[in-house]
Amino acid sequence: QVQLVESGGGLVQAGGSLRLSCAASGRTFSTYFMGWFRQAPGKEREFVAGISWGSGSTYYADSVRGRFTISRDNAKNTVYLQMNSLKPEDTAVYYCAARIGRATHPWDYEYWGQGTQVTVSS
Repeated sequence: QVQLVESGGGLVQAGGSLRLSCAASGRTFSTYFMGWFRQAPGKEREFVAGISWGSGSTYYADSVRGRFTISRDNAKNTVYLQMNSLKPEDTAVYYCAARIGRATHPWDYEYWGQGTQVTVSS
């Protein structure tokens, strides 16, 4: 059974930084694609960034490109989302998700973490 556990959320001022972690277990993830999504109140869940676990190829939403960086640590089975230059509009619950093969739509993902709140104050 795949388990994804996020951590690292919190409250930060605009312009600040946070690093989210997603610890993955229960499977060999070399063929998996890991995605970070976020959902703000009243809005749909949206793709933020993704990484192919095997190749390390990365993908970003236009709204975060240049500010956020996704990475993975194979030894720790952990995916990270480094978020810099945070803006109030980045406020949301952030979710880690996993599936085999690249995808950016949340309905394509089979496994989800519980989410971690990120709040950016102005």
